[in-house]
Amino acid sequence: MSTRPATWAVVLAVGVAAAVSPALTAPASAGALPPTPVSAAEVLAAARAPGARAVVVNIWATWCVPCREEMPDLLRLRRTYADRGLRLILVSGDFASDADQAAAFLRELGVDFPTYRKEGDDMQFINALDPRWSGALPASFIYDGRGHLQESIYGKSSYEKLETSIKPLIANGR
Repeated sequence: MSTRPATWAVVLAVGVAAAVSPALTAPASAGALPPTPVSAAEVLAAARAPGARAVVVNIWATWCVPCREEMPDLLRLRRTYADRGLRLILVSGDFASDADQAAAFLRELGVDFPTYRKEGDDMQFINALDPRWSGALPASFIYDGRGHLQESIYGKSSYEKLETSIKPLIANGR
């Protein structure tokens, strides 16, 4: 796991709310745009929005080597399971001044769907996702189709681990 000085402390939030922000429902672009700033509440709303059988919220940053290493597995998972009900939400922990770097990295990987950047107080963001989370990156939060947190994965994950976590949720359809 990678960590950064306390200023940046951590990144992320997941859960859901009643309404999804327009920023989280924007259509996919032809290329990766700088990640859209979002609050913890908006990330949680997107994770809980209807229409998915499983949701993976991944918090990452360009300066985090394990984050960069796991990204191809996350994107492969999305390609394999999106048509079966998987929603992948990528939230960058990069500072606003590094948003172009994040967009360039995502563009290199062929990301063609909206992505986000954590905005707001680090500890509030972290605690909204999972109070047990230290804020270290990467971190993935897996929700069922009803928006209930099923699993938190702290540190670098693999395609196989993520697939094992989402398959039962996709099969249950809830």
